Amino acid sequence: MGAAVRGAGRIFGGLAVSLLVVAGLWLGMLEVFGVSSYIGKGPLDVWRYLFLDSDAAENRALVMGQLGQTLLDAAMGFSAGMVAAVAGACVFTLFRGVEQALMPMAMLLRSVPLVALAPVIILVFGRQEAAVAAMGGIVVLFPALVTIVAGLRSASPAMLEVVHVYGGSRLDAFRKVALPSCAPAFFTALRVSIPGALTGALLAEWLATGQGLGYGIVSAVSRARYDHVWAGVVVVTLASIVLYALVSALESALKRRAGS
Repeated sequence: MGAAVRGAGRIFGGLAVSLLVVAGLWLGMLEVFGVSSYIGKGPLDVWRYLFLDSDAAENRALVMGQLGQTLLDAAMGFSAGMVAAVAGACVFTLFRGVEQALMPMAMLLRSVPLVALAPVIILVFGRQEAAVAAMGGIVVLFPALVTIVAGLRSASPAMLEVVHVYGGSRLDAFRKVALPSCAPAFFTALRVSIPGALTGALLAEWLATGQGLGYGIVSAVSRARYDHVWAGVVVVTLASIVLYALVSALESALKRRAGS
């Protein structure tokens, strides 16, 4: 119980520090670059827009509704990308020839900006959920794939040899040694993929669906609604930080359970 409390304290302490650092950078950048108060809004301006203005309730409903759509879109891209990354990493680890054939193509595709790929994705998948999953999945897939492959290959050669000595197959060694040793890399991939999934969702909403914060922020800029722009940026940043902290908390809980 004490370890769990200490672990939660570290995670929430890190979350608080992250928020303070982001707020400090936010205010510092506005000051350093001399951004006009008409365009550049600070934390107090966003707080006023969401909680103190006469129409704050409507503002919150609009921003949170768009955030909910963005989180849903990010979840689709995250799920598609992580499933593809795990499956690809398993295949690449078991069959080196497949990796040698496909990994260069994957890295080449990764080097193409998503904005340039967006018209092709929209042409193939349309402007609905499939396009959102494809764009988000592309952003998530490649970093997660590389991270998980490295984790699978970090398995102890001695442990792998023990499995082979006792008559185990390559699949047995993969299942009993490589997969458990990959857990830290898997959680690293999860943490890295969260902001990527949100970025992919925002791009998909801007370029394809016309929904969520991605479209809402662009629309607000065109109408000079800078208070809404900053509020949208703040809530999606907070969502990314909180989700990152939740994944860290889950990893810590699993480590404590495995060690008990």
